[in-house]
Amino acid sequence: MPGMKLSARFENNKIYLDIKDQFGIIIGLLLLSIFLSIMSPVFMSQRNFFNVLRQLSNNMFLSCGMLLVILIGGIDLSVGSTMAVTSCLVAGFITNNGMAPMVAIGLALLVGILIGTINGGIIALTGIPSFIITLAMMNIGRGFARLYTSSKTITIDNEFFAYIGTGYIGGVVPTQVIYMIIICFITVLLLNRTQFGRHLYATGGNRQAAEFSGINTKWVTFFVFVFSSIMASIGGIILASRMFSGTSTAGTSAEMDAIAAVVLGGTSMSGGVGGLFGTIFGVLLIAILSNGMNLIGIDSSWQLVVKGIVIIIAVLIDYFKKLKSA
Repeated sequence: MPGMKLSARFENNKIYLDIKDQFGIIIGLLLLSIFLSIMSPVFMSQRNFFNVLRQLSNNMFLSCGMLLVILIGGIDLSVGSTMAVTSCLVAGFITNNGMAPMVAIGLALLVGILIGTINGGIIALTGIPSFIITLAMMNIGRGFARLYTSSKTITIDNEFFAYIGTGYIGGVVPTQVIYMIIICFITVLLLNRTQFGRHLYATGGNRQAAEFSGINTKWVTFFVFVFSSIMASIGGIILASRMFSGTSTAGTSAEMDAIAAVVLGGTSMSGGVGGLFGTIFGVLLIAILSNGMNLIGIDSSWQLVVKGIVIIIAVLIDYFKKLKSA
């Protein structure tokens, strides 16, 4: 019983520390929401609320995968193109090949796993920086998507597949929200309740020390890139369902939104520090920022500039945190 009390006290303290660490981004979210409410009365409407939830779902999937990759000190620039590949494939399988939606989804997921396997296998076995390998895979994925679709949009006319990305549970909750909850739950369990999660943090904190302690860092590296590609594939399939089509331009700049969300959430780019709690707030901030800029009517080019500035600020905050802790 005393052990259980200590464990509960530790968990409560950990939650308190997580909230304390994210206090800045929580205040930022509140201020941004107040500002956008003043600038656009539509922002606080129920319709826009659910619209934001649907928009952030894809970034939530990508961010869960990107979180694991960054926690080991890596980066995955191929997630946006993986979304494009899987969205085009699932659309082509259903429309051009007449496959049943579940079969098409299964095959598209297998292709996503293959992409992650190639990324993770090369990075884990050779030690080549993940930036280089995933940058190359990003180009390969974009090129493949264009070749597969002949740079055209493949429309999907299937009610069951459309429901996957546009349906509602009980007529109120969008299906995408349910998917997000499930994915976040799996990610939390993976990070905080498994031996793999402990090995992942150890690998990101000090890879050499982790290897000396008997941790298979190559397996950890391989798995996180496969997991990241699976998350991107799920995002691509749901995006195709929501848009009723697959296109080679799907997921453009999605990797930047995912990186921004993870870093804004307090995850260190050098690895070993971070968690899903902060990443969720990072995803919310990016989604609200994008939605607000669209409502106000800010040009898409300026939106890219703003997001780039946000990433720089987040990286600088991480840098100064390290200086302070040192």
